[in-house]
Amino acid sequence: MGVARRSKMQEQRGWMLVVMLCCVAGAAVGEEPPGPGRQLHEPAPAILKRAPGKNPVDVASSLINLANLYESKGLYARAELLHARALAIREAALGKSHPLVAQALFSLAANYDAQGLYGRAVPLNERALAIWETTLGKNHPDVTNALSSLGQLYLAQGLYARAEPLFGRALAMDEAASGKDHPYVAISLSILGNLYAAQGLYARAEPLYARALKIREASLGERHPIVAESLHDLANLYVAQGLYARAEPLHARALAIREASLDQRHHRVAESLHDLAGLYAAQGLYGLARPLYERALAIQEATLGKSHPDVAATLNHLAVAHVAQHRLDEALPLFTRAFAMSEQHLRQEALGLSEARLASFLQLLRTDEERLYALLRAHPDDGRVRRLALAAALLRKGRSVEETADISRTVYRSLGAQDRDTFERLRGLRTRLAQLSLQGPGSLPPATYQGRLEDLSEQGAALEGDLARRSARLRSLVALPSAAEIVDRVAQALPADAALVEFITYVDRPLVQGPGAPPSQLRYLVLVFLPDATLHFKDLGAAGPIDLAASRLRDALANRDATFLASAQDLYQRTFQPLLPLLGKTRRLFLSPDGQLALVPFAALHDGHQYLVDGFDLTYVPAGRSLLPRPQEGAPPDSVVVLADPDFNTASIPALPASMGEDPGGAKRSLPSERFFQTLRARLEARAWAPTPLPGTRQEAKAIQRLLPQAQLILGAEATRQRLLEVPAPGILHLATHGFFLE
Repeated sequence: MGVARRSKMQEQRGWMLVVMLCCVAGAAVGEEPPGPGRQLHEPAPAILKRAPGKNPVDVASSLINLANLYESKGLYARAELLHARALAIREAALGKSHPLVAQALFSLAANYDAQGLYGRAVPLNERALAIWETTLGKNHPDVTNALSSLGQLYLAQGLYARAEPLFGRALAMDEAASGKDHPYVAISLSILGNLYAAQGLYARAEPLYARALKIREASLGERHPIVAESLHDLANLYVAQGLYARAEPLHARALAIREASLDQRHHRVAESLHDLAGLYAAQGLYGLARPLYERALAIQEATLGKSHPDVAATLNHLAVAHVAQHRLDEALPLFTRAFAMSEQHLRQEALGLSEARLASFLQLLRTDEERLYALLRAHPDDGRVRRLALAAALLRKGRSVEETADISRTVYRSLGAQDRDTFERLRGLRTRLAQLSLQGPGSLPPATYQGRLEDLSEQGAALEGDLARRSARLRSLVALPSAAEIVDRVAQALPADAALVEFITYVDRPLVQGPGAPPSQLRYLVLVFLPDATLHFKDLGAAGPIDLAASRLRDALANRDATFLASAQDLYQRTFQPLLPLLGKTRRLFLSPDGQLALVPFAALHDGHQYLVDGFDLTYVPAGRSLLPRPQEGAPPDSVVVLADPDFNTASIPALPASMGEDPGGAKRSLPSERFFQTLRARLEARAWAPTPLPGTRQEAKAIQRLLPQAQLILGAEATRQRLLEVPAPGILHLATHGFFLE
């Protein structure tokens, strides 16, 4: 008896020690640098295996249970190690094709999914699905779960074609296993409906949503919160199609159910308030929309926190409601706050989101940015509006999915092995922050939810600051001025005799919606910014005529058309002549073109007397923020390649038309536009001639080699396309020759 009692006590002590070791080790996982904590974590499975009566399968199950506990507290990095260890134990004990191995794979995939690491989650989920199909049969409930989860992973990455057959199969299996009216079937119907709605396939989504609603009403009762979810989905589907009369009673009913069954300050109540307000706003009923937006905002700030992305969206919509009611003074602080919040979210999520999610987020931010340009057009004389629009252009112009996603890749390549591990943990923290923001508090109390958001944000900021000290590329992201500072910082960076000219192309959507609202239109505007912070605005009008003029000039230059001056004058009159009163005596310009204007040489524009280059000193910048000083780089990279002065076989070039070497008055002159010659490769080959060598490029290359002696020069006949493609990716690549627009 005593022996048995001691054995039981030893077992309990062993288990207690295991839990203590796991918890102590976990404190160092995800938030602290790897080191002693990781070493301490390893003995836990060994102790479990030595505990009386415990076999490896039990060990793995206990690790998964502990991992699930960590995940319930939002500690995904700690849980990840436990899931991975449990998987390794089960594979060693049971083989790689056992159903319990599939369960461990599925759990680890779910962990990666929660962190937004879809690339890691997908192969694990696929492997779990294959094992379950082989061992349990293709109609087993675990197979259904794996199909649905894998489909959700594809959906999160925008891979709709891959997700659809999985969701369809999961739905069919649920119907066969549980009957066509089971609540599980309603879940699968809603998921498949979401897939179609995301693609704008409303006719396919509607019957699925309607059927899910009917099942839930019959099985759960008409006033259940889950019924409100179906009502909400169907209502938003109708709003997307402009079917407001059908959507309104559904939104109103969903709101009533949520108010009755949930706390009055629940975030789902705020969601219903916001979307019902949006329905009214779409019809121009801003008197009804504004109080709903205000109430939704108060709930969101209390439950989600004042920096949550949903709060930024509501701020923007409430600001528009104020504008519609001629309350610009109330609207501007809301627009300003929303823009600053969105910019901060973008900087954080550039390191954490998949490219598909990043594309969706940037598209949303672009719509918000264009709203500010539309506001500027509606209130051109308000200095506060001009300043906010310039801040948007300085921070957002030129930010694409490729450019933003490349930040992560560039930063990663610039770091050493130890820092790369820290960077991966930073990305994990950013991803978890984005995931938690997107998911909302769920069943968590608001204070707990906000505490977790703040904790993740603080941990990420600490890691980011540490890494930024060793990565110039990351410093450039971290050091980018805030929305409140960017305008003043660029003004300080502008030379005293210069001006920044920001051309902006945007979709001008009506600020105020409702019957009679004008259609959306692509337009150009220009902001002229002087060093004393004077800011001018000019609306250039619809983009169509300007783009056509730009295209004609580009074609004329490419074809060496003797009549190109007419095109050069036309584009000058449309885009530059309106700016002359704003520039005053300023002749040094930093030009930031946009749209089709980015594909033409402004220096070749002609005012009827001279080329623009003869009257102005022009410097091109991709965006005004390029004027800001760059963070100090470290030592120059060892690998520097300079390709310059390629041999174009100039003997086949025909003479220029005589008229292209003369100004309108007939006097001979050097042709400035020749320096800006651009053409299509196909046209060059068809005409059997090539451009002349660009003067000074060989000297430019040798000057670089004097500054960077390690530079490898590729000159003359060796400077070919094939030679360039064969060069291993260098730290610095410098090309000195003509540029061609192939399209």
